[in-house]
Amino acid sequence: MELKTLDGEIEIIGFPLERLKEIWSIAFGPEADLEWMKFNGPYFHDPVETWQDFSSGFGWDSVGNPHRAVIVYRGKIIGLLTAQWQDGGLQRWLEFGIVLYDASLWGKGIGKRVVPVWLDYLFDLHPEIEHIGCTTWSGNQGMMNLALKSGLKLEAQIPKVRYYQGEFFDSVKYGVLREDWRKR
Repeated sequence: MELKTLDGEIEIIGFPLERLKEIWSIAFGPEADLEWMKFNGPYFHDPVETWQDFSSGFGWDSVGNPHRAVIVYRGKIIGLLTAQWQDGGLQRWLEFGIVLYDASLWGKGIGKRVVPVWLDYLFDLHPEIEHIGCTTWSGNQGMMNLALKSGLKLEAQIPKVRYYQGEFFDSVKYGVLREDWRKR
């Protein structure tokens, strides 16, 4: 993905190899704010990745991947944008994700500014698809609000299928058709 400046504060850039250690550091390093892990599918119990695991796994796979980008705010990397196929090799069902690693930046409208740019990019990258969606859970009110504020519609709510800290939560799916996205 080529450099995209949204305004004087925010950029979306491709996953830079030379900043891989910085990305790991803010996501998982000793000084990282791990609050984001409580909302990013915590029921999967994903581990805090070591530098070795990150640099040879997700991080390495993200460099040059058109479905991965970093969010830069005031010159500092603060989060990621992702996209993944839900239907494997058929590649007609795409979902996106976003994570902001610094909880002090949540609720400041950053997601609302970057998600539309990311969706424009994904629809342009894949002219063969008609729909883009995202899935979250009812314990992540911020992501549910972001999806709606970004122009996605609630498409499904599967009750009590996510189990976290002794409680069941709903899986919640949002999406938008290309034609509706272009009309907004």
